[in-house]
Amino acid sequence: MVNVKKKRVNTSYFVILLTFLTLLSCKTHKNNIYEVDGKRININEQYISDSNIENFIAPYRKHINNDLDSILAFNPVTQEKSKGKWQTNIGNLFAETTIALSNPIFKKRENKEIDFCLLNHGGIRSIIPEGNITSRTAFEIMPFENSVMIVGLSADEVRTLAAYFLKEKKPHPLAGLTIYTDSSETNVIDILVNNKHIEDSKTYYVATTDYLANGGDNMNFFRDSKIKFDLDYKLRNLFIDYFKKIDTLPNITTERVIIK
Repeated sequence: MVNVKKKRVNTSYFVILLTFLTLLSCKTHKNNIYEVDGKRININEQYISDSNIENFIAPYRKHINNDLDSILAFNPVTQEKSKGKWQTNIGNLFAETTIALSNPIFKKRENKEIDFCLLNHGGIRSIIPEGNITSRTAFEIMPFENSVMIVGLSADEVRTLAAYFLKEKKPHPLAGLTIYTDSSETNVIDILVNNKHIEDSKTYYVATTDYLANGGDNMNFFRDSKIKFDLDYKLRNLFIDYFKKIDTLPNITTERVIIK
């Protein structure tokens, strides 16, 4: 009897010990990083001439170039921002294209219509040469990551916008808005939005970029507005989508500023 009791006691100790060891083994061990050591590797001729790296990159480069160089449309005449005092053909194309592809999105989301578009002259970074148009063309004319935004402006803010346009004396891309001025080309005589006289009680929805909506190029009338909608639509992607939709680019020479 004594021996049996002794065995029972030893067995109990064994069970307790086993349970304790099991709990220790289940404990989560946290690894702490105390130091990170790194160095800069310059991508120079030493690596460019490395055949292993070149062979690894080659298929990806070929795939990207095929995508960028696939023909999407045709441009019958060179479009550039340097030819034109108050408007240019490429600026007109930028603005009208922005309205055409942004308006369906804005209407679906907000049940509202875009009234006009104002972009910035400096945002156009290249010409659209005569000939075939590719995705690479869109990256060249718009290399930035700017997105389309819709800003609500009062009638007075639209008047401020028109005065800014004349003061800047740059052919900023403009569509849907016509500014009438006198021979001095400094005074706003009249403003038409889609061929209608401006209405004081109306809010006008203007397509622009996130850069300008935040006051870029001193467009404070956009910055100060409390009505803003981000379409989350990259302007570059918008142009690529437009090129895919059409066969031939139009040469738009519509006057945006008219001198009376």
